[in-house]
Amino acid sequence: MTASALTNNLFKPLKVGEITLAQRIAMAPLTRERARVADSVPTDIMTTYYTQRASAPGTLIVTEATFITERAGGYPGVPGIWSQDQVHAWQKVTAAVHKQKSFIFLQLWALGRVAGPDTLRSNGHDLVSASNISDTTQVGQHLALDDVFGEAPRPLSVEEIKEYVQDYVHAAQNAIEAGFDGIEIHSANGYLLQQFLDEHSNLRTDEYGGNVENRARFVLEVVDAIISAIGADRIGIRLSPYETYGDMKPGIGTLEQYAYLLKELEERGLKPNGRLAYIHTVENTFKSTNSLGEPILRRPLEFVRNVWTGVWIRTLGFDRNLALQFADVDDKLVIGFGKSFIANPDLVRRLKENLPLNKFDFKTFYRAGSKGYTDYPFYES
Repeated sequence: MTASALTNNLFKPLKVGEITLAQRIAMAPLTRERARVADSVPTDIMTTYYTQRASAPGTLIVTEATFITERAGGYPGVPGIWSQDQVHAWQKVTAAVHKQKSFIFLQLWALGRVAGPDTLRSNGHDLVSASNISDTTQVGQHLALDDVFGEAPRPLSVEEIKEYVQDYVHAAQNAIEAGFDGIEIHSANGYLLQQFLDEHSNLRTDEYGGNVENRARFVLEVVDAIISAIGADRIGIRLSPYETYGDMKPGIGTLEQYAYLLKELEERGLKPNGRLAYIHTVENTFKSTNSLGEPILRRPLEFVRNVWTGVWIRTLGFDRNLALQFADVDDKLVIGFGKSFIANPDLVRRLKENLPLNKFDFKTFYRAGSKGYTDYPFYES
């Protein structure tokens, strides 16, 4: 490691909730579809996978998105956290990660309208969302290959929304029982919670739609209920304000919507025991020009730090140099890496020592056994 890297924030400890990371590098959540298809129980190969990526002590791992209940799902091979069999299987994963002296949060997932409708129906469940607006992009097709996508979802009733809040609470409690250090609420990437935040997918006229406060209500009810159940310092939340995945349509109201949501989370953090462990955002960039007419990449998420004063995880599009640059100007920043962690189980070491990276194979990302999952090599000096 170079002298400049030695003194960079990226490789310094940071307290995140009730844990202290040895470095400000996180493994971002990555859907891999290696759970048992019949009952969404994590498999032994998943334990191997996470153990490999926890090899640098003090690393934060955020698991693949995990269904909070069967009706929240709709893709095969995705793990769950609603049954005791799932809890017991996850205990193997958390014990192995902790043996490496690293930390692990479970990401809680509900799909909403992007689920495989035929997969849901086969289990007796409906395709649901905030409103009866379909996803025209069919984003889930590569994950549920046998389903026919594009149908309009059924809007959730208020009673069902309240039930979903309790589903999140039960899942969070199960995660703690399974040995996780905390949970991450998945409110990003076009899935159910973001479908309520987006003014184009949420056309409701009740208390869950119609203005920024109402569109944020479901998310904040989930946050508050889980805080009451397991404590704020065990909770992270993932947001992607300018997401277009899943037919999200960011526009003129996006900044106002997310500034309000972040303000609410920040205000909770100013109260005793109300500060979430972190906010986790998915980066977006767009090409623009500066005052001299020179091409630059603008990052529209800089507004987050104007509102949120706690730990911030930023993920997507970071290489080593950019991570060093960003970490050194924000003392509460963690950089998340996704695909780089898939191909490099020892990514933290490679970043520290500026070693070359393995290349990932996209064809093996989903449902492909051990190939492209647990067979990527560690660096040999």
